[in-house]
Amino acid sequence: MDQTWTIGRLLNWVTAYFSEKRMDSARLCAEILLSYVLKVGRIELYTSFDRAVAPETLGQLRDLVKRAAGGEPVAYLTGRTEFYSLSLEVNRDCLIPRPETELLVERAIEFLRLRDGEQAVCDLCTGCGCIAVAIAKNFPRAKVIATDICSAALETAAKNVAKYGLSDKIKLLCGDLFSPLIEHLDKSRFDLIVCNPPYISEAEFAELGSNVRDYEPKTALYGGIDGLDIYRRLIAVAADHLKSGGAIMVEIGYQQGPAVRQMLEKQKLFSQVVVEKDFSDNDRIVRARLD
Repeated sequence: MDQTWTIGRLLNWVTAYFSEKRMDSARLCAEILLSYVLKVGRIELYTSFDRAVAPETLGQLRDLVKRAAGGEPVAYLTGRTEFYSLSLEVNRDCLIPRPETELLVERAIEFLRLRDGEQAVCDLCTGCGCIAVAIAKNFPRAKVIATDICSAALETAAKNVAKYGLSDKIKLLCGDLFSPLIEHLDKSRFDLIVCNPPYISEAEFAELGSNVRDYEPKTALYGGIDGLDIYRRLIAVAADHLKSGGAIMVEIGYQQGPAVRQMLEKQKLFSQVVVEKDFSDNDRIVRARLD
């Protein structure tokens, strides 16, 4: 790269380089990194194709491109990611939100909109707070308590909550699943419980790509030998934390639909147990209503 490099040339070169390295979404990754080092929106790249890029910026971009090609997630390199039309801060203390999780948010909001008055929501394993922030931002009548066992992840979540001015709508608590709620009995029962827990099995974890296994926190990925540890613990006590007519919605791994549905049905407390597929036709969420 020399001083004659323009935004257009750089964008095309980085895209080709990422494609050669067989990176997913090569063009998008190139746009994200280039807009990050230039401090402009992605759309501005296409309105400034002929703009020359300064040598110091080329050096910064070169380093980021090398790290991305080596497997380091682009979201961690830039410190942010897009989720449900929100720009969220992320780092290696928390899982990078996936587009598939947006289906859980969509169904949660649809459910809440059918109900009257303020709605109490509990978001377990909140991580960077993506689900809690997306729900509270798009459903003003929500009051959310979000918990996570990792205090560092909650620090990131707090920044995302503050960024969107939701501190009066979202309370962040550190602890394992429902355990922090004992001291907050004012919200002991909820209209909706949502959770995207660690659900990668032991066998699946061994097969994860290095860009996930080596960079994202294992505690946010690994769900026990069969990946179902959190679901067993959550579903066993979920009814104790739900209002009558309230719902539970969880994200699942693509092979876990039948097992999680069976757990809910075995409780004999839930109705309308539904396993729903994502846009890739994989089982993605399970939702049920407390009778």
